Amino acid sequence: MPGRSRLAFDAFGYNIAGGAVLRIGASNVTKNETAHSGGCLCGGVRYRIRGALRGVIACHCAQCRRTSGHYAAMTSAPSANVELTAAGPLRWYKSSDTAERGFCGVCGGNLFWKQVGRDDISVTAGTLDTPTHITVEQHIFVADKSDYYAINDDLPKQPQW
Repeated sequence: MPGRSRLAFDAFGYNIAGGAVLRIGASNVTKNETAHSGGCLCGGVRYRIRGALRGVIACHCAQCRRTSGHYAAMTSAPSANVELTAAGPLRWYKSSDTAERGFCGVCGGNLFWKQVGRDDISVTAGTLDTPTHITVEQHIFVADKSDYYAINDDLPKQPQW
């Protein structure tokens, strides 16, 4: 149902254990493995990611512009590598027939994007704790960008995705 928020990844078959910690995947980080953490502004939603992150993609589509206030800068990881360590106020909004967006119901922080049928989850790069050790790699949906700004870097620019 478009416009409906909910507490978990239920549309994707993920379970929430007693409303406390939602485990998208196991997050047992070994000594030689990269680990990232992050969360929303109020700290109500916190996550850990095991392993490497994809480079950042700047999405200029209308939905990302409306949920972020500008464009969305997103990295991603396999869902099995992501663990939500605090998820009480996490809400999900079905933004289209093929995707949901996760945000904090307290501070409104835009945190996640999940496409139906995909094994990875996109994470808003600005919610990662620093240092991130990742960079923007490309722009997508530049044909849909707003008219108040220009994209003036030398990165690849895709009209769609």
